[in-house]
Amino acid sequence: MLCSISSQVTNSYKPRAILITCSILLLAAAAASAQDQDPAKAQRPRRAEPQNVQKTDDIVRVDTDLVSVDVNVTDAEGRTVRTLQQQDFKLFEDGIERPLAFFHMENRSGPTRPLAIVFALDISGSMTPEEIERLRSAMHAFREKLANHPAAFAVMTFGMHVKTLQNFTAEADKLDRVFDRIAREPNGLSTHTYDAVDDGIRLLVRHAPRTRERKLMKRAIVVVTDGFPVGDTVSPKTVIERANAADVSVYVITLPSYSHLLAAADRTPLPTPLDVSGLVELTGGKSVYANESNYDPLFRALAEEVTSAYVLAFYPPDDKRHDGKFHNLRVEGPAGYLLRQSRPGYQADKQ
Repeated sequence: MLCSISSQVTNSYKPRAILITCSILLLAAAAASAQDQDPAKAQRPRRAEPQNVQKTDDIVRVDTDLVSVDVNVTDAEGRTVRTLQQQDFKLFEDGIERPLAFFHMENRSGPTRPLAIVFALDISGSMTPEEIERLRSAMHAFREKLANHPAAFAVMTFGMHVKTLQNFTAEADKLDRVFDRIAREPNGLSTHTYDAVDDGIRLLVRHAPRTRERKLMKRAIVVVTDGFPVGDTVSPKTVIERANAADVSVYVITLPSYSHLLAAADRTPLPTPLDVSGLVELTGGKSVYANESNYDPLFRALAEEVTSAYVLAFYPPDDKRHDGKFHNLRVEGPAGYLLRQSRPGYQADKQ
């Protein structure tokens, strides 16, 4: 408009003079605007959802500063609880309550959460060909249960060596063909379980970004095993730390060939070394035992478990965001419920 007015008033000027006048006026206006602008308003928003984050259709605008934690809730009978709201939770960082920047719980009518899941299959020793075929059917049941999710699956095997048989894919036929390529390692001299989980975490970090379609992704590893971890090069403590840093939950399914062997008098399987290590508990996963010949119901229940978490996230204060220290996280919920969070804390980046 300034140029238009100037042209009308100075229509006797030469075109070059008009151009110079317009340029000066525009530069002056831009300079005035820059001086009047509040620098704080020019920064990106620090909250992912500044308004009414409780709605299930909220989309999170994620950046590297956002800290998230998954929380599974069960009642006294062990049943999954899906009816809690944002106001039912409190999230503490180093003992100080933090306001939530994002809250989400899936329900049947709301948007689904993207998933990236690595299946790590123990092929050492006593896994029989019949068990391998049951696993093929069970993984199909697992995928069917998650059919309405944007999901990608990868498959690894481990024994004396860890191998990636299938990188992330959503194509069912590719996953099914994996079982045609599984070669057993009958000697069973080594079972590199922790190494397999460590490789699975690395695979998730490299190929399954933290967000997809502007939503926080659920990243998990499902370990299917029939024996003890033996010969690992990575310690359980290191694997747990790396899983926590990547916000990866680890689930373990113990097959009958192991659970029947070490069952107590009441037929309850004794804790496995994986259970004792804290790998499952400290990553917000779950350990289950396959006591029936048909694994399908167990895998469907596990698929339900994987998608039943509440997602809570917050922005740490500026003085902790890049201090390079470990910060504890604790989530509180209503009395009478058992809460299982995906990680006990987070490691801040060092600037």
